[in-house]
Amino acid sequence: MAVPSRTLRAPEAVRALLRHLHPGLKKKVRAVLEAVLLDPDHGKALKGELLGLRSVRVGRLRVIYRTTPAAIELVAIGPRRIVYEETARLLRQDAEEHPR
Repeated sequence: MAVPSRTLRAPEAVRALLRHLHPGLKKKVRAVLEAVLLDPDHGKALKGELLGLRSVRVGRLRVIYRTTPAAIELVAIGPRRIVYEETARLLRQDAEEHPR
């Protein structure tokens, strides 16, 4: 098996959500994250406000992440019906608080 060349980073809110998932779902998420570490292009590229992010499906959940040269950064995990809108809202809020 190949060794991942990137590390996995996640904000505390995402780590807390992962800790409280059902054990079966947690196992599936872990498997998907290992696949993403081995192949960062594993997920679907997102468009519009979420350009630069990728999404991978785990049952009814979506794992949204971005790749950098050194890491895979988890952005959000949540149900498909709300996770994209919530992620876009958080990105807008972050851009307002930290203009570049």
